[in-house]
Amino acid sequence: MPGTTPPTRIALVGAGAFGVKHLDALAVIEDAELAAVVTPERSQADALATRYGAATAATDLAEVLKRDDIDAVVLCTPTPLHAEQAIAVMRAGKDVEVEIPLADSWADAEAVAETQRDTGRICMVGHTRRFNPSHRWIRQRIAAGGLRLQHLDVRTHFLRRSNLNALNQPRTWTDHLLWHHAAHTVDLLRFQTGEDIVTAHAIQGPPHPELGIAMDMSIQLRTEGGTVCTLSLSFNNDGPFGSVFRYIGDTGTYVARYDDLVTGRDEPVDLSGTGCPANGIEGQDRAFVAAVRAGREPESGLAAVLDSYRVLARLERQLIG
Repeated sequence: MPGTTPPTRIALVGAGAFGVKHLDALAVIEDAELAAVVTPERSQADALATRYGAATAATDLAEVLKRDDIDAVVLCTPTPLHAEQAIAVMRAGKDVEVEIPLADSWADAEAVAETQRDTGRICMVGHTRRFNPSHRWIRQRIAAGGLRLQHLDVRTHFLRRSNLNALNQPRTWTDHLLWHHAAHTVDLLRFQTGEDIVTAHAIQGPPHPELGIAMDMSIQLRTEGGTVCTLSLSFNNDGPFGSVFRYIGDTGTYVARYDDLVTGRDEPVDLSGTGCPANGIEGQDRAFVAAVRAGREPESGLAAVLDSYRVLARLERQLIG
Protein backbone atom coordinates (compact mmCIF):
# COMPACT_ATOMS: atom_id res chain seq x y z
CA MET A 1 0.00 0.00 0.00
CA PRO A 2 1.28 3.52 -0.78
CA GLY A 3 2.83 5.18 2.25
CA THR A 4 3.68 2.02 4.21
CA THR A 5 7.34 2.30 3.19
CA PRO A 6 9.40 5.32 2.15
CA PRO A 7 9.01 6.34 -1.49
CA THR A 8 11.54 5.31 -4.12
CA ARG A 9 13.94 8.22 -4.56
CA ILE A 10 14.54 8.87 -8.25
CA ALA A 11 16.97 11.00 -10.23
CA LEU A 12 15.69 12.12 -13.63
CA VAL A 13 18.51 12.70 -16.11
CA GLY A 14 17.86 14.70 -19.26
CA ALA A 15 14.98 17.16 -19.59
CA GLY A 16 14.20 17.32 -23.28
CA ALA A 17 10.81 16.56 -24.79
CA PHE A 18 10.53 13.12 -23.17
CA GLY A 19 12.28 14.05 -19.96
CA VAL A 20 9.50 16.52 -19.15
CA LYS A 21 6.88 13.83 -19.86
CA HIS A 22 8.59 11.61 -17.29
CA LEU A 23 8.72 14.46 -14.79
CA ASP A 24 4.96 14.91 -15.19
CA ALA A 25 4.41 11.16 -14.76
CA LEU A 26 6.61 10.80 -11.68
CA ALA A 27 4.78 13.71 -10.06
CA VAL A 28 1.56 11.65 -9.83
CA ILE A 29 3.08 8.35 -8.70
CA GLU A 30 2.51 8.01 -4.97
CA ASP A 31 5.46 5.69 -4.31
CA ALA A 32 7.97 7.83 -6.21
CA GLU A 33 9.89 10.85 -4.98
CA LEU A 34 11.77 13.01 -7.45
CA ALA A 35 15.02 13.44 -5.56
CA ALA A 36 17.18 15.01 -8.27
CA VAL A 37 17.02 16.55 -11.74
CA VAL A 38 20.18 16.32 -13.83
CA THR A 39 20.68 18.34 -17.03
CA PRO A 40 23.79 19.83 -18.69
CA GLU A 41 22.49 23.38 -18.17
CA ARG A 42 22.48 24.50 -14.56
CA SER A 43 19.70 27.04 -15.01
CA GLN A 44 17.42 24.39 -16.53
CA ALA A 45 18.22 21.92 -13.74
CA ASP A 46 17.46 24.57 -11.11
CA ALA A 47 14.20 25.60 -12.75
CA LEU A 48 12.91 22.05 -13.14
CA ALA A 49 13.96 21.03 -9.63
CA THR A 50 11.99 23.99 -8.27
CA ARG A 51 8.98 23.31 -10.49
CA TYR A 52 8.76 19.61 -9.62
CA GLY A 53 9.93 19.76 -6.01
CA ALA A 54 13.25 17.96 -6.32
CA ALA A 55 15.72 18.52 -3.50
CA THR A 56 18.73 18.41 -5.81
CA ALA A 57 19.55 20.06 -9.13
CA ALA A 58 22.74 18.92 -10.81
CA THR A 59 24.67 18.90 -14.07
CA ASP A 60 26.86 15.83 -13.49
CA LEU A 61 25.39 12.32 -13.41
CA ALA A 62 28.59 10.87 -11.90
CA GLU A 63 28.26 13.10 -8.85
CA VAL A 64 24.60 12.18 -8.37
CA LEU A 65 25.45 8.47 -8.55
CA LYS A 66 27.72 8.89 -5.51
CA ARG A 67 24.77 9.96 -3.36
CA ASP A 68 23.15 7.50 -0.97
CA ASP A 69 19.79 9.30 -1.14
CA ILE A 70 19.14 8.12 -4.70
CA ASP A 71 17.59 4.67 -5.22
CA ALA A 72 16.98 4.65 -8.96
CA VAL A 73 17.62 6.68 -12.11
CA VAL A 74 15.46 7.45 -15.15
CA LEU A 75 17.60 8.22 -18.21
CA CYS A 76 16.06 10.51 -20.85
CA THR A 77 19.36 11.53 -22.39
CA PRO A 78 20.54 11.44 -26.05
CA THR A 79 20.51 7.96 -27.57
CA PRO A 80 24.32 7.68 -27.95
CA LEU A 81 24.66 8.02 -24.15
CA HIS A 82 22.09 5.40 -23.13
CA ALA A 83 24.29 2.32 -22.91
CA GLU A 84 27.24 4.03 -21.21
CA GLN A 85 25.03 5.78 -18.66
CA ALA A 86 22.88 2.71 -17.93
CA ILE A 87 26.06 0.76 -17.21
CA ALA A 88 27.35 3.52 -14.92
CA VAL A 89 24.07 3.63 -12.99
CA MET A 90 24.03 -0.13 -12.38
CA ARG A 91 27.68 -0.20 -11.39
CA ALA A 92 26.88 2.51 -8.85
CA GLY A 93 24.42 0.08 -7.24
CA LYS A 94 21.24 1.75 -8.44
CA ASP A 95 18.34 0.57 -10.60
CA VAL A 96 17.77 2.20 -13.97
CA GLU A 97 15.03 2.91 -16.47
CA VAL A 98 16.54 3.94 -19.79
CA GLU A 99 14.40 5.51 -22.46
CA ILE A 100 14.12 3.73 -25.79
CA PRO A 101 16.40 2.70 -27.38
CA LEU A 102 18.58 0.72 -25.01
CA ALA A 103 21.52 1.30 -27.33
CA ASP A 104 22.29 2.16 -30.94
CA SER A 105 24.40 -0.93 -31.59
CA TRP A 106 24.21 -4.61 -30.72
CA ALA A 107 27.63 -4.51 -29.05
CA ASP A 108 26.44 -1.80 -26.66
CA ALA A 109 23.16 -3.62 -25.98
CA GLU A 110 25.13 -6.75 -25.07
CA ALA A 111 27.40 -4.71 -22.79
CA VAL A 112 24.39 -3.35 -20.89
CA ALA A 113 22.95 -6.86 -20.57
CA GLU A 114 26.26 -8.20 -19.26
CA THR A 115 26.42 -5.43 -16.65
CA GLN A 116 22.87 -6.15 -15.58
CA ARG A 117 23.71 -9.82 -15.09
CA ASP A 118 26.90 -8.95 -13.18
CA THR A 119 25.31 -6.40 -10.87
CA GLY A 120 21.86 -7.91 -10.46
CA ARG A 121 20.32 -4.44 -10.71
CA ILE A 122 17.00 -3.73 -12.39
CA CYS A 123 17.35 -2.37 -15.91
CA MET A 124 14.09 -1.44 -17.60
CA VAL A 125 13.90 -0.12 -21.14
CA GLY A 126 11.27 2.46 -22.07
CA HIS A 127 9.30 0.48 -24.65
CA THR A 128 6.27 2.69 -24.16
CA ARG A 129 4.03 0.83 -26.61
CA ARG A 130 3.81 -2.00 -24.06
CA PHE A 131 2.14 0.50 -21.70
CA ASN A 132 -0.12 2.57 -23.97
CA PRO A 133 -3.73 1.63 -23.13
CA SER A 134 -4.48 1.24 -26.84
CA HIS A 135 -1.89 -1.49 -27.30
CA ARG A 136 -2.69 -3.03 -23.91
CA TRP A 137 -6.31 -3.44 -24.99
CA ILE A 138 -5.14 -5.33 -28.09
CA ARG A 139 -2.80 -7.50 -26.01
CA GLN A 140 -5.55 -8.37 -23.56
CA ARG A 141 -7.91 -9.34 -26.36
CA ILE A 142 -5.26 -11.55 -27.97
CA ALA A 143 -4.49 -13.19 -24.62
CA ALA A 144 -8.19 -13.88 -24.05
CA GLY A 145 -8.46 -15.61 -27.43
CA GLY A 146 -10.71 -12.95 -28.93
CA LEU A 147 -8.31 -11.82 -31.63
CA ARG A 148 -5.68 -13.49 -33.77
CA LEU A 149 -3.30 -10.94 -35.26
CA GLN A 150 -2.74 -11.48 -38.97
CA HIS A 151 -0.94 -8.30 -39.98
CA LEU A 152 0.52 -5.35 -38.10
CA ASP A 153 0.85 -2.41 -40.48
CA VAL A 154 2.77 0.57 -39.08
CA ARG A 155 3.58 4.02 -40.44
CA THR A 156 6.18 6.06 -38.53
CA HIS A 157 6.54 9.38 -40.33
CA PHE A 158 8.27 12.62 -39.33
CA LEU A 159 9.92 15.59 -41.00
CA ARG A 160 13.51 15.63 -39.74
CA ARG A 161 15.54 17.21 -42.55
CA SER A 162 17.05 19.45 -39.88
CA ASN A 163 18.53 18.11 -36.65
CA LEU A 164 15.68 19.22 -34.37
CA ASN A 165 13.86 17.42 -31.56
CA ALA A 166 10.12 17.05 -30.94
CA LEU A 167 10.07 20.57 -29.44
CA ASN A 168 11.70 21.99 -32.60
CA GLN A 169 14.92 22.62 -30.69
CA PRO A 170 18.41 21.89 -32.08
CA ARG A 171 19.81 18.46 -31.22
CA THR A 172 23.43 17.69 -30.38
CA TRP A 173 22.97 14.14 -31.72
CA THR A 174 21.21 12.51 -34.66
CA ASP A 175 18.08 10.39 -34.37
CA HIS A 176 17.89 7.03 -36.16
CA LEU A 177 15.04 5.27 -37.96
CA LEU A 178 16.30 1.75 -37.23
CA TRP A 179 17.69 1.80 -33.69
CA HIS A 180 15.07 4.17 -32.29
CA HIS A 181 11.84 4.22 -34.27
CA ALA A 182 11.90 0.67 -35.61
CA ALA A 183 12.72 -0.56 -32.11
CA HIS A 184 9.19 0.39 -31.03
CA THR A 185 7.52 -1.76 -33.68
CA VAL A 186 9.89 -4.74 -33.56
CA ASP A 187 9.34 -5.04 -29.82
CA LEU A 188 5.60 -4.39 -30.12
CA LEU A 189 5.23 -7.28 -32.59
CA ARG A 190 7.04 -9.62 -30.19
CA PHE A 191 4.96 -8.34 -27.26
CA GLN A 192 1.60 -8.68 -28.97
CA THR A 193 2.17 -12.13 -30.45
CA GLY A 194 4.43 -13.63 -27.78
CA GLU A 195 6.41 -15.12 -30.65
CA ASP A 196 9.95 -14.87 -31.99
CA ILE A 197 10.57 -12.99 -35.22
CA VAL A 198 11.91 -15.54 -37.71
CA THR A 199 12.01 -13.43 -40.89
CA ALA A 200 13.28 -9.86 -41.08
CA HIS A 201 14.08 -7.80 -44.18
CA ALA A 202 14.96 -4.13 -44.61
CA ILE A 203 15.79 -1.65 -47.35
CA GLN A 204 16.61 2.03 -47.04
CA GLY A 205 16.96 5.12 -49.16
CA PRO A 206 20.11 7.20 -49.63
CA PRO A 207 21.65 8.99 -46.64
CA HIS A 208 20.99 12.65 -46.00
CA PRO A 209 23.99 14.67 -47.27
CA GLU A 210 24.42 16.52 -43.97
CA LEU A 211 22.86 14.28 -41.31
CA GLY A 212 24.49 11.14 -42.69
CA ILE A 213 21.48 8.91 -41.93
CA ALA A 214 18.91 7.18 -44.11
CA MET A 215 15.76 9.27 -44.29
CA ASP A 216 13.47 6.51 -45.54
CA MET A 217 13.27 2.82 -44.66
CA SER A 218 10.99 -0.16 -45.22
CA ILE A 219 10.99 -3.21 -42.93
CA GLN A 220 9.12 -6.50 -43.27
CA LEU A 221 8.85 -9.00 -40.42
CA ARG A 222 7.20 -12.37 -39.80
CA THR A 223 6.80 -14.24 -36.53
CA GLU A 224 7.11 -17.97 -36.05
CA GLY A 225 3.32 -18.21 -35.94
CA GLY A 226 2.93 -16.43 -39.27
CA THR A 227 1.95 -12.89 -38.23
CA VAL A 228 3.26 -10.38 -40.77
CA CYS A 229 4.43 -6.84 -39.99
CA THR A 230 4.94 -4.08 -42.55
CA LEU A 231 6.76 -1.00 -41.25
CA SER A 232 7.21 2.23 -43.20
CA LEU A 233 9.56 4.83 -41.73
CA SER A 234 10.40 8.30 -43.02
CA PHE A 235 12.07 11.51 -41.93
CA ASN A 236 10.95 13.14 -45.21
CA ASN A 237 7.21 13.20 -44.50
CA ASP A 238 5.54 16.61 -44.47
CA GLY A 239 2.74 15.75 -42.01
CA PRO A 240 0.84 14.39 -40.30
CA PHE A 241 3.57 13.31 -37.90
CA GLY A 242 3.91 10.34 -35.56
CA SER A 243 3.12 6.64 -35.67
CA VAL A 244 -0.08 4.87 -36.67
CA PHE A 245 -0.49 1.16 -35.90
CA ARG A 246 -3.11 -0.81 -37.85
CA TYR A 247 -3.90 -4.19 -36.32
CA ILE A 248 -5.53 -6.49 -38.86
CA GLY A 249 -6.95 -9.53 -37.10
CA ASP A 250 -9.28 -12.41 -37.77
CA THR A 251 -12.16 -10.84 -35.84
CA GLY A 252 -11.58 -7.14 -36.45
CA THR A 253 -9.29 -4.30 -37.46
CA TYR A 254 -8.08 -1.66 -35.01
CA VAL A 255 -6.02 1.51 -35.41
CA ALA A 256 -3.87 2.76 -32.54
CA ARG A 257 -2.44 6.25 -32.32
CA TYR A 258 -0.36 6.22 -29.15
CA ASP A 259 -2.87 6.15 -26.26
CA ASP A 260 -6.02 6.13 -28.44
CA LEU A 261 -7.71 3.25 -30.29
CA VAL A 262 -10.45 3.08 -32.92
CA THR A 263 -11.85 0.28 -35.04
CA GLY A 264 -11.04 -0.02 -38.73
CA ARG A 265 -14.23 1.97 -39.31
CA ASP A 266 -12.98 4.80 -37.07
CA GLU A 267 -15.26 3.93 -34.14
CA PRO A 268 -13.72 4.78 -30.72
CA VAL A 269 -12.84 1.82 -28.49
CA ASP A 270 -13.51 2.10 -24.74
CA LEU A 271 -10.15 1.59 -23.01
CA SER A 272 -11.36 2.13 -19.45
CA GLY A 273 -11.17 -1.57 -18.67
CA THR A 274 -7.51 -2.02 -19.45
CA GLY A 275 -6.48 -1.39 -15.85
CA CYS A 276 -3.63 0.93 -16.84
CA PRO A 277 -3.21 4.72 -16.86
CA ALA A 278 -4.52 6.67 -19.83
CA ASN A 279 -0.98 7.90 -20.44
CA GLY A 280 1.63 5.38 -21.60
CA ILE A 281 4.57 7.22 -20.03
CA GLU A 282 2.86 7.19 -16.65
CA GLY A 283 2.12 3.49 -17.04
CA GLN A 284 5.74 2.85 -17.93
CA ASP A 285 7.04 4.77 -14.92
CA ARG A 286 4.56 3.11 -12.57
CA ALA A 287 5.78 -0.28 -13.78
CA PHE A 288 9.38 0.74 -13.10
CA VAL A 289 8.70 2.04 -9.61
CA ALA A 290 6.66 -1.06 -8.73
CA ALA A 291 9.45 -3.35 -9.95
CA VAL A 292 12.10 -1.47 -7.96
CA ARG A 293 10.02 -1.61 -4.79
CA ALA A 294 9.28 -5.32 -5.24
CA GLY A 295 12.82 -6.19 -6.34
CA ARG A 296 11.59 -8.00 -9.44
CA GLU A 297 12.11 -7.93 -13.19
CA PRO A 298 9.90 -5.30 -14.84
CA GLU A 299 7.72 -6.09 -17.82
CA SER A 300 10.03 -4.36 -20.29
CA GLY A 301 13.22 -5.36 -18.53
CA LEU A 302 16.27 -6.52 -20.45
CA ALA A 303 15.16 -10.14 -20.39
CA ALA A 304 11.98 -9.19 -22.22
CA VAL A 305 13.34 -6.76 -24.81
CA LEU A 306 16.89 -7.85 -25.61
CA ASP A 307 15.81 -10.10 -28.48
CA SER A 308 14.18 -7.08 -30.11
CA TYR A 309 17.63 -5.49 -30.36
CA ARG A 310 18.99 -8.73 -31.74
CA VAL A 311 16.49 -8.38 -34.59
CA LEU A 312 17.56 -4.76 -35.15
CA ALA A 313 21.17 -5.97 -35.44
CA ARG A 314 20.10 -8.49 -38.10
CA LEU A 315 18.39 -5.72 -40.04
CA GLU A 316 21.42 -3.44 -39.72
CA ARG A 317 23.68 -6.11 -41.20
CA GLN A 318 21.39 -6.28 -44.23
CA LEU A 319 21.39 -2.49 -44.63
CA ILE A 320 25.17 -2.11 -44.47
CA GLY A 321 25.95 -5.39 -46.26
